Amino acid sequence: MPGTDTTEDLLRRHAPQVLGALVRRYGHFDAAEDATQEALLAAAGQWPAHGVPDNPRGWLIKVASRRLVDALRAEEARRLREEKAAALTPRDALTAPPPGTDRAPSQDDTLSLLFLCCDPALSPPAQIALTLRAVGGLTTAEIARAYLIPEATMAQRISRAKQRIRGAGLTRPDHWEQRLPAVLHTLYLIFNEGYTATSGTALQRAELAHEAIRLTRTVRQLLPEDGEVAGLLALMLLTDARRGARTGPHGELVPLDEQDRTRWDGAAIEEGVALVTGALALGPAGPYALRAAIAAVHDEAPSPEATDWNEILGLYDLLVRRVPGPVEHLNRAVAVAMVHGPRAALAELDRLEGASAAGHRLDAVRGHLLERAGDTAAARAAYASAAAGTLSLPERRYLEVRAARLRA
Repeated sequence: MPGTDTTEDLLRRHAPQVLGALVRRYGHFDAAEDATQEALLAAAGQWPAHGVPDNPRGWLIKVASRRLVDALRAEEARRLREEKAAALTPRDALTAPPPGTDRAPSQDDTLSLLFLCCDPALSPPAQIALTLRAVGGLTTAEIARAYLIPEATMAQRISRAKQRIRGAGLTRPDHWEQRLPAVLHTLYLIFNEGYTATSGTALQRAELAHEAIRLTRTVRQLLPEDGEVAGLLALMLLTDARRGARTGPHGELVPLDEQDRTRWDGAAIEEGVALVTGALALGPAGPYALRAAIAAVHDEAPSPEATDWNEILGLYDLLVRRVPGPVEHLNRAVAVAMVHGPRAALAELDRLEGASAAGHRLDAVRGHLLERAGDTAAARAAYASAAAGTLSLPERRYLEVRAARLRA
């Protein structure tokens, strides 16, 4: 039995390589993806009972190829074009390619699949869903549960996405560097949803965060000299390192300055700091590297009081020049408060009014700053407004507790 990975680990690691092999050989992305999922389900049912085969990737390719060939033949028969079925089936289609040969699927197929899933013709939600399904190896039901929508709705979203890219080949697109930001942004969105769920009863969805880190590690292996890839992986590791301390015994939110830092993941912090240090040494820092540098300052501080807020503010100054979005300005305002006081930060927030992208967090930060400034009535109102605007139950409870404490 190869290695010590669990069946789930093996399946998720091999899923994009199996799909890449089928798409490269047959085309038909949508049919190849369905066949790959059927092979993964077959392995999940058989391997735990009968053992993992010596060549798990070859086993999956063989089973998926059979399913795909059967599907293509059925489609051709239905359209009365049986004579073309033979042309769709290579002579060696049912033979798994041995490892190490030129025909073995390359890990580079993973990156090609990511580019394919992040086609600009797809909306960001469709890109995320297709990435989790095709590259992450998650089932439609798993993705639907993660995003708290009906499985049928998610199936329709994925089906529409596959139809939009139908006929696209498994090759790096022209000017692929221009699409890399979309790939990284998709992985960033997946991680953010896993680290702080936008809705539901749980603050975090660890499986999504872990999947985003796993996929970003794969991209990092394929593009080791790219500073933004390294920066994104560093940001994920440095942020996820705090996951164990972010919730209390009943799932309640614990803010950063109240967390037990001994519960932070020291190994993840060490790896993240090394990654962001290397990314910054490659040249001018991109947005992900800057965000990772900010996270590193937080993670390396032994206590909230020891945090170097001047350095954080300087990094945010650089970040908002690169990404002048409302969320980035909102986070910078918190750093302004720590360096220049809450009133200076409130003046910053006044310039963000109407920034809907900041959502309920604008009111949450305003409440925090007003509380620090001593305006308890206004702070209470801001917390209440923020609580009404979030779909996350742990966030709502936290904000309601803050407001109730001021009322008392």
